Amino acid sequence: MKLWSIPGNSQKLDGGAMFGNAPRAMWSQWSPPDEANRIDLACRALLASPLAGKTVLFETGIGAFFPPALRERYGVQEERHVLLESLRAAGFEHEDVDVVVLSHLHFDHAGGLLAAWREGVAPRLLFPNATYLVSAACWDRARDPHPRDRASFIAELPALLEESGRLEIVDGPYSQALGHAVRFHYSDGHTPGLMLAEIVGPEHADGEDHGGVVFCADLIPGRPWVHVPITMGYDRNAELLIDEKREFLEDKLARNVHLFFTHDPGCALAQVTRDARGRFGTAHEVAELHARALAA
Repeated sequence: MKLWSIPGNSQKLDGGAMFGNAPRAMWSQWSPPDEANRIDLACRALLASPLAGKTVLFETGIGAFFPPALRERYGVQEERHVLLESLRAAGFEHEDVDVVVLSHLHFDHAGGLLAAWREGVAPRLLFPNATYLVSAACWDRARDPHPRDRASFIAELPALLEESGRLEIVDGPYSQALGHAVRFHYSDGHTPGLMLAEIVGPEHADGEDHGGVVFCADLIPGRPWVHVPITMGYDRNAELLIDEKREFLEDKLARNVHLFFTHDPGCALAQVTRDARGRFGTAHEVAELHARALAA
């Protein structure tokens, strides 16, 4: 099996919102802002093939579905659908993808499911041969959002997914589409039922699997958020998220599971570390993956 990091459309968002509980003097050292206080963010997907005999795409980024006014509002930097170009550069078309795994249905993670915006044309799904995996709690949230995060969802998307006949609602550690090749962890601090997909590594003598890769989604958007106290203004329950993140990182450190970041503009993959004070960090940082084998 090989892994590719697949860049999608990039964003610029307010740094204060992205580092909700950290002062600007601190976060600006990690993510220098522009004159409008916005920081650079990637919307990076992970492609794995063959995984359980299939070509699997973990998330789709923000895509290019917004009309011009909303593209400007949400800081989307490119008009074209960058994800499709990046898939093609890796040797794949969106029709080649067998499974799309969605951590949640906020537009910056699921918007790439849709074709690029065209005036007067209704939204339509891409990936016509793929099964779409969504957690049960995320599905419920997307169909009936809370006023706090209603603007983060694409109103038309749930109906399109359901009408495709290729939607699988996941409610447990494994899915029908991927079996035991991918294990799902869940978090509620950012949004209910955030689904964190771990590509399972080989089993070692201790009976545990080691050396896998986990898609961190918005539990840990990038390297600065590995520091446990750092949360986003977008998180629905910051204290819960901090507790979930600590448990998550302890497990990944113990099993040498590498972290894949969707929003970090400079790093796709990193190993978890912890120093003598107990503070988590990263090492062996990799900017891009090009047909990289899963580590043993």
